[in-house]
Amino acid sequence: MAARQNLSRHQQGIVKRYYEHQDTIVATRLSELVTELYLAEGPGQASRLWGRVRQALQKTDVDPKRIDTILENRDVSALATLVSEITAKK
Repeated sequence: MAARQNLSRHQQGIVKRYYEHQDTIVATRLSELVTELYLAEGPGQASRLWGRVRQALQKTDVDPKRIDTILENRDVSALATLVSEITAKK
């Protein structure tokens, strides 16, 4: 088991703010991934990007069935719609 880290007050504040804004960070990352998927040049690059999308979506509170449907179909426009809904909640 790793030793517990002793963080300074400043570092604790940084960590706290990161977790407070994690939903915004994930939404921003997802919107960047949508753009990258539209510009992807080949199935290999798109496949890696869809893997990143899966990881990011797992950090959201979106219905898992909806996530699975988007990922199975690899529907970029449906993903873009979902990202705009997530962003609108902020």
